[in-house]
Amino acid sequence: MRQQKGMSSLMLVLLMLVLGSLTLQGMSMQHQSQLRQTTLEQRAMQDTVNAESLLEEGRMFAWKPEPGDRCRDDTDFAGRVCLRIFSDESALLIANSGEQYRWQTGQVQKGILQFDRSGWSDFCPRKEVLQCQLP
Repeated sequence: MRQQKGMSSLMLVLLMLVLGSLTLQGMSMQHQSQLRQTTLEQRAMQDTVNAESLLEEGRMFAWKPEPGDRCRDDTDFAGRVCLRIFSDESALLIANSGEQYRWQTGQVQKGILQFDRSGWSDFCPRKEVLQCQLP
C-alpha cells in the first residue's frame, strides 16, 4: 500500500509539472504575439512621423512650378516625397513612408507654388485615386 501512495504522489507531481509547463508555454506564445503587435504598432507610428516630416520637408523645398511630376527620395525619413502639378495649375504634394501616405493640396498662382492652409490629409483629396499615387 505504501508503494501505491508513493506512485500516486509521483503521478500528481508529474501532472503538476506538465500543467505548469503547458501554462508557461501558453504564456510565452501570448507574450510573443503581443511583442509582434507592439513591433508593428511601433513601425506604423514611425512611418507616420516620417511621412509627416517628409510632407513638411516637401513644402519647404523649392520645386519648379511646372506641370508634371517631380520626386525626391529621402534616406533620413525612409521615404519619398513627390509633387504633382496638373494642367489646371492645381498641385498635390505626396509623401510616403512605409505604408503611410500624406497629401497636401496647393495651387500655382503667377508662377509661384502655394500650398493650401488647410493642412495635410491622410486620405486622397482628389476624385481620381490614381492621381494620388506616387509616380
